[in-house]
Amino acid sequence: MAPFALLSRDKLQQELNATAKKIGKLKVAGKEEDEEEAKKLVEGTNEIKKRQADMEAEEQKTKSALDAKLMAIGNILHESLPVAADEANNVLLRVFGDRRMEQKLMNHVDLCVALDIVDLKRGAKAGGGRGYYLKEEGELLNNALAYFGKAFLRRRGYKLIGTPHMMTKEAMGKCAQLWKAGSHWRDTAGIFRTHEFQKVEQFCITAPDGDASWEMHEEMIRNAEDFYAALGIAGRVVNVVSVDLNNSAAKKYDLEAWFPASGTYRELTYGQRKDGERCNRFVHTLNSTLTATQRTLCCILETHQEEGGVRVPEVLRPYMSGIDFIPFKKPLDRHGGPARSKPKRSK
Repeated sequence: MAPFALLSRDKLQQELNATAKKIGKLKVAGKEEDEEEAKKLVEGTNEIKKRQADMEAEEQKTKSALDAKLMAIGNILHESLPVAADEANNVLLRVFGDRRMEQKLMNHVDLCVALDIVDLKRGAKAGGGRGYYLKEEGELLNNALAYFGKAFLRRRGYKLIGTPHMMTKEAMGKCAQLWKAGSHWRDTAGIFRTHEFQKVEQFCITAPDGDASWEMHEEMIRNAEDFYAALGIAGRVVNVVSVDLNNSAAKKYDLEAWFPASGTYRELTYGQRKDGERCNRFVHTLNSTLTATQRTLCCILETHQEEGGVRVPEVLRPYMSGIDFIPFKKPLDRHGGPARSKPKRSK
């Protein structure tokens, strides 16, 4: 709201206060003519209150329009960010872990069928497209990833917070990064990209001074690297091109894990830094996914598959009721079992 409008509203409030005092004095006097004058003043205050309400409504309308325009303005990008309109121009920063390169490995979709840990057909009936049920060791493995992720971060000084499952529109507009399931129609098979999934997320707030927020940005993506290394997963970290950032981000890293059956890297997590002017002018805010558990589960299946099933990573076994190996439950023949994927090798 413009300064003159604020002054006008303040002047109205001052007028209302002065009139209220005058009415009080007239009523205390108790004279008949004073009572009549007080009645006229009360009628006048009702008109002032109406004008005041109209001005407040106009102020809120103007503020909402301004906020909508501000939310459409992107953050100031960091100088190290690659400016490009194609994710093929993401800049590789580093790789970690040893990639499995064998031929004829089963992909995560086939492995879920062979292990009998997911029911997509009934899940779709209950939850619509991309719905699913996790069964037995699948549910145990998914929960184990969440429990291990929380314990992993607590050991590094993070405080555990359980958040609401629902958000107001205003809160979502300020802080949420929204992705559509099946983005660009990629990786839509199985449970890799679904409408409903679990995450363990890192959120940090730093002072806006110096390099504090940039140092935290690096620390958070390192946490994710160490987490996946502990799971025996190979991967890489890339500096994401400008076109893939939302308006609040100043810089973003993606952590992509190696999926050996497909012979390619797929995004599992990201880490981004937001400048203070987008959220709070006195702080910088950062967030980075440690694990989206269903996606991580898919990578674990491909990475740790063996002849007769899937070996559970050692760090997850304390959360798996003592299970260290998940055997195949369905025959792997061409009539009744899942088909083996044709690997597509990354360059």
